[in-house]
Amino acid sequence: MSALIDVILPVFLVIGAGWLAARLGLISDAAVDGLMRFAQGFAVPALLFQSIARLDLSANLDVGLFASFYIGAFTAFGLGILGARLLGRPGVDAVAIGFACLFSNSLLLGVPITERAYGTGALAANYAIIAIHSPLLYGAGITLMELTRAHGQGLSARRLVAQVLRAIFRQPMVLGISAGFAVNLTGLPLPGFVWDGIKILGSAAIPTALFGLGGVLYRYKPEGDSRAIAMVMALSLMIHPLITWLLGSFVFALTTDQIRSATLTAAMAPGINAYLFAHLYGVAKRVNASAVALATAASIGTIWFWLHLLP
Repeated sequence: MSALIDVILPVFLVIGAGWLAARLGLISDAAVDGLMRFAQGFAVPALLFQSIARLDLSANLDVGLFASFYIGAFTAFGLGILGARLLGRPGVDAVAIGFACLFSNSLLLGVPITERAYGTGALAANYAIIAIHSPLLYGAGITLMELTRAHGQGLSARRLVAQVLRAIFRQPMVLGISAGFAVNLTGLPLPGFVWDGIKILGSAAIPTALFGLGGVLYRYKPEGDSRAIAMVMALSLMIHPLITWLLGSFVFALTTDQIRSATLTAAMAPGINAYLFAHLYGVAKRVNASAVALATAASIGTIWFWLHLLP
């Protein structure tokens, strides 16, 4: 019970405050959108830049860590696509629904939950996973969606590659990660006042984004295909972290910190990017929006379960 009260509820209290403010009309939709644009376009990239630029790459870019997390993620992706097709959804819908199973909320939920549970020093593996999370998963999702949409239409490989790269590098978080890698690998010295400014901006990322997320979730009333939503929730909240935990514990022999970070990150609900991906292509929007909202609420219980299971 202490994990629920001390670790999980403070994070969801901030989300709930944003939801309640939107529900009572204390903050407008435009203001919520402004908060999220600030968080995702400026504060979060600053946090990621700072974390990646100072990450010990040789110690934390671990093949076993990546394999444990991403084998689980892509298994959930494949099962989500297969399950959606078996439920009678067309191919493009199935890819969007599978993307919701693939894209866990690694930053806005994974980082604060891990930090509250195990301390700031336990976040190195979180940031290692996040370093390739958006580029890899967006690349996979966009590529498969474009192939599905262009089936039988003679897709140009050059056009596909250009579209995938353009979509990936339009993401501010990817730009923050890329700049962090550039500073890390080149050893580019930055003045202390620059680091201090980045730290101030980055420190606003998590609270602002969590509050804004609550406001965004208020808009997405649960509706749509209940079976598809339940499938996304099961794959995101249980199957992905189960595979990650099994691989990290018994196949790749990860350290305790790595197992904690990988499993908790895998156990997070689908991020709002799952809805944005569906919205981008105009398919499965109701299912993905409902899955994000319901899985975020349900994750209060499932995160508590995983915290008790982890060493």
